[in-house]
Amino acid sequence: MRVLLASSEVHPYSKTGGLADMVGALSVSLAQGGARVGVVTPLYRGVRERFPALKPFDWELDLPLGSRSVQARVWTLQPRRGLTLYFIDKPEFYDRAGVYQEAGISYPDNAARYVFFSKCVVNLARYLPWRPEIVHAHDWQTGLAPLLMLHQRRWEGWADAARSCLTIHNLAYQGHFSRQEYDLTNLPLDYFHPHGVEWYGGFNALKAGIVYADLVSTVSPRYAQEILTPEFGCGLEGVLQQRKDSLRGILNGVDYTEWTTTDDKALPKPYSRADLRGKGVAKATLQAELGLPVAPAIPLFGNVGRLADQKGIDILLAALEEMLSADLQFVLLGSGEPSYEAAFTDLAARYPDKVAVRFDFDNDLSHRIEAGADFFVMPSKFEPCGLNQMYSLRYGTIPIVRATGGLQDSVVDLVENPEQADGLKFHEYSSRALAKTIRKALVLYREPELMAHFLNNAMAADFSWTRTRREYLELYGTVLG
Repeated sequence: MRVLLASSEVHPYSKTGGLADMVGALSVSLAQGGARVGVVTPLYRGVRERFPALKPFDWELDLPLGSRSVQARVWTLQPRRGLTLYFIDKPEFYDRAGVYQEAGISYPDNAARYVFFSKCVVNLARYLPWRPEIVHAHDWQTGLAPLLMLHQRRWEGWADAARSCLTIHNLAYQGHFSRQEYDLTNLPLDYFHPHGVEWYGGFNALKAGIVYADLVSTVSPRYAQEILTPEFGCGLEGVLQQRKDSLRGILNGVDYTEWTTTDDKALPKPYSRADLRGKGVAKATLQAELGLPVAPAIPLFGNVGRLADQKGIDILLAALEEMLSADLQFVLLGSGEPSYEAAFTDLAARYPDKVAVRFDFDNDLSHRIEAGADFFVMPSKFEPCGLNQMYSLRYGTIPIVRATGGLQDSVVDLVENPEQADGLKFHEYSSRALAKTIRKALVLYREPELMAHFLNNAMAADFSWTRTRREYLELYGTVLG
């Protein structure tokens, strides 16, 4: 199998969220499984300095972008056998302080940046000597690639064009642009209509991929069902309904070489299902690090992530206001909307012995929170997949989640299956429902045998990339017929 992945971010080279983690891990897993894998991604600021092994590729890109021609170079990196990274070097577009935005404001030329990037992907797919069979595009930034490939197959002589699939990581981000910016594609207006890329008079990059890719996938089976409804479809539910026979849901995997309690350099002491003493050390270390009283008997709740509406931060704050009268502690690592940061700062000031917050991106601290907390809270309004609940399970930290998207697919509640229970779920999106579930967690914490049962199930859960890789290979086989 020869696969070319296209993504605007790839861990460890660039990252703003779970998209980077998923594409980075999938590419490695596919290569480990024997596939020939390429990954196309922009050369953002700092990548060359952090990865000096990059080599110039004998490839010059000179592509139309509206009324002008744009040139770019390509650099390569081969981190392992069977895997090659292709970095698109265009400083005008990608040598910037941020990936998509600065100070919360999107770059005004994002249409040009990612229309050009999609064209680079297609150019490599068409002319690379190893001839990719599949182009796997990810999210709106590469949503145009399937349409460009289809157009070249139909009208520009690429008779044996690679097949395409598009993975939607978060339907809320679609790449909405004006009608004028459609001209950057250099495609005829044949595709600019309500059943094509047109969206309320403008151009929708993600819709282009949904309509024209050979197959569409999302990052969990539950989310694949949810996005067919008005509640989760973000206005594209009708388009997705028309493609539902070609829509798949594949739950993301976890890189257990990075997320492993037995060999995690960020932790003070290793631990395992058979020997949990290190988890107690992790809790005490975390409490001390964040300035909370070191108290083994007090249940510690954690949260790591973006402070955004999607993540249920509004109901989390309201539930904490109610629950902090109880004997518990809460720690948070993340950043996002200033109003939410201010609210958590105020909460920590009023409850200095119960609440600690850090507004930052700190990978090592995120590992220590996953290990040191007793419960991990994810009250998401919607969650296409989610990874932190899977990290929590492996680290013996019981997830408290809203039953949506990948959270529903990856956590087992006591009501659903007492024998396999490894987490706590609630359904109604409200602070009342979340507070009620936190109360259940407090009761669970006071039942050592039941808590041990949950913890054993949690650490035994397997979300390895071996399973996910197999499902993607099956998906590629379906695309190739």
